Amino acid sequence: MWIGPSAGPILAGPSDARIYVANPLEAKSPYAAPYIPPYPGLLQPPAEPGPDGHFDHIGPGAPAFLATHSYACTRRVLDICESYLGRSIVWFFQPTLERLEIVPRIPHWQNAQSGFGFLELGESEEHGLASCFALNFDAVAHEMGHLILLSELGILESDGSRCDFFAYHEAIADFISLLGLLHFDTALDRLLRRTGGNLLLHNELDKFAELSDEKQVRSLNNSLRIGDVSREVHDRSKPFAAGLFDCLIEVYQSLLFERGLSDIDPRRFSDLRQQMAPALIEEALHGSPASYELMHFAAKAALQEARDIIGQALIRSWTYLDPDSLTFETAALAFLEAASRGRGISYLDQLDDCMRWRGIL
Repeated sequence: MWIGPSAGPILAGPSDARIYVANPLEAKSPYAAPYIPPYPGLLQPPAEPGPDGHFDHIGPGAPAFLATHSYACTRRVLDICESYLGRSIVWFFQPTLERLEIVPRIPHWQNAQSGFGFLELGESEEHGLASCFALNFDAVAHEMGHLILLSELGILESDGSRCDFFAYHEAIADFISLLGLLHFDTALDRLLRRTGGNLLLHNELDKFAELSDEKQVRSLNNSLRIGDVSREVHDRSKPFAAGLFDCLIEVYQSLLFERGLSDIDPRRFSDLRQQMAPALIEEALHGSPASYELMHFAAKAALQEARDIIGQALIRSWTYLDPDSLTFETAALAFLEAASRGRGISYLDQLDDCMRWRGIL
């Protein structure tokens, strides 16, 4: 995993001017009020960079690998979001704390959480086997989504009972983890080659957060409308997150059509993924693996562009939102406003249609 130059020098830990890893020598309890970083206990030796300044000499079996991997995932997500904003993100916990503390492993704690100056990771225990969340990019990216949104959007002054602040947080954290995944060439190649470039039907994007081959943690590939879900924050977040996913696929499919790579014109539908019959989609996009391979890099470029159009519009939409009055409707309108001021303007009607199909507008 490559880290952008905005991180500056990456020192032992790993650590930089914004983030550091604290790897406790003994098992610690998760942070809870009134306790905040820095961790006061004894720490394991920090991961050391090699002579070239990189950390790629630390293999998966090394004691320092969890620290290195969790730092790299955290810093990569921050780099991505800052690239969409065009500026640095100031932590919401500054100036009380200047840097984010990562605790890469809390044994026997089946959770991950982020809060005032910290991101700490437990482990999943499935079938008697422990799987560290520090090795799961989605788990790290999801928590980083919360931290970045708190830093840009701000903190509630009310209890949030009259707005969608908490449900919106879950939707954004899920979608940021998807945006992060789509910045890896290996993930893009695997996704597109396995689906033959057809992202309109069931595909592995709906399993992007899985911990194993069978278990899905979160799914963006659903047909839920806002009237189908409860007030529970995770449940209520699903239509908006899925609406953003619809927007991503809509722009991707539009780019394929514009570039002569597909015969399906998304502008003929108010929500292509939900309205076009699966049999017709398969017929229109049917092709052999060999024929897809000839267009793979063009399809990959289209997906990367769609990713950036939607990612930039979403993250720049936060400037139009207020935490205490945030609803999914105001969030969708802010997203459309940001899209209209950027590269999303060509697809504005389609983005609006996707949100309306979900019952958000």
